[in-house]
Amino acid sequence: MVLGIGLMRNRSIQQVCDTLSLAFPDAKGELPPLATSSIIKAKEKLGSEPMRYLFKTTAAQWETQCEFDEIAGLKLLSVDGTYFKTHNTEENHYFGFAQSTASFPSVLAVTLMSTRSHLLSDAAFGPVTHSEIHYAQQLVGSAPEHSLTLFDRGFMSAELLISWQGSGTNTHWLTPIKSKTRYRIIESFSEYDHLVEMPVSPQAKQQAPYLGESWQARLILMPSPKGDIKGFITSCLCPDTYPVNDLLKVYWQRWEIERGYGELKQYQLENKPVLRSKKKDGVYQELWGILTTYNIVRLEMAAMAVQHKVEPQRISFINALFLIQDEFGWSDRGSPGAIPQHLKRLRENGKRLILPPKRKRPSYPRVVLKKTVKYPSKNATRS
Repeated sequence: MVLGIGLMRNRSIQQVCDTLSLAFPDAKGELPPLATSSIIKAKEKLGSEPMRYLFKTTAAQWETQCEFDEIAGLKLLSVDGTYFKTHNTEENHYFGFAQSTASFPSVLAVTLMSTRSHLLSDAAFGPVTHSEIHYAQQLVGSAPEHSLTLFDRGFMSAELLISWQGSGTNTHWLTPIKSKTRYRIIESFSEYDHLVEMPVSPQAKQQAPYLGESWQARLILMPSPKGDIKGFITSCLCPDTYPVNDLLKVYWQRWEIERGYGELKQYQLENKPVLRSKKKDGVYQELWGILTTYNIVRLEMAAMAVQHKVEPQRISFINALFLIQDEFGWSDRGSPGAIPQHLKRLRENGKRLILPPKRKRPSYPRVVLKKTVKYPSKNATRS
């Protein structure tokens, strides 16, 4: 039921239960109509912990079945945060409000996502009163060995990045520098490629005394046509093992996680910003179900891509979602032995979902769009 709620956003909870025939038959062998109150009680009895366990277990298993983008032998992943709104109930006030003017409480979620398949390897979420770095700390140890995780600039934290690097064999990271980042060049590999030392802030030392006074990273600068210089730091220190040109290529792939969030919210959740649940534990349960079903869609898209020898990103997410929704509803009415044949047909139908290759466009700096004026201006010209 919880997975059905996460997958079939356009149907009420009662319709989901009816579609999946989740009620036990009565003495006559007929399925009785379900009262909404009984469905809610069943959800509350289940709780959120089984759904969290299901997501964690399947994500760890499915991660081994999908290919990753790679750079210098490192699997590429990305970390970023996003918000989910909840009903404005007294219990949901526990999550807090993302802005002082917000009308609904929100949940802050941070996930670890493959840049190639968009499959989620792990996730952590909770009240917006905690920072993205707080939830990213809960993902330490989730990245596979021999991997490179791309972080947004908001995750610039010595404690987080050092912990990430030390959690496994070759678990590297890369993040953009901030304009106020302080550093001292220790060694220069080229004009724009340096080994640097950065001070640890007093706040970080107080929370994690083991960090010491400073930490080291590799700094790669990128001059722009406007004359300003931006760049990123990474734990890939050796220029011979990790050439600068390879790192520059993967830098832009950190936007893939935002594309994944867009697909999840726009298509799977159908642009409905508010979650269904009105209680705290129900919100956790619902989100674990949503993330698990998102992974189900992504896993099947990856299988279609392998079968038809294309990149996973060339499989249409929304059309794959429609196919899987149909199969999900059918699975209750068919015999279990027929499911493998239906999955085979589903993946064969993936050839109809292949999108044309993306055109390579020049990259432009990210800018904030100018909002349209809601009120007439005295300087506006008449047509």
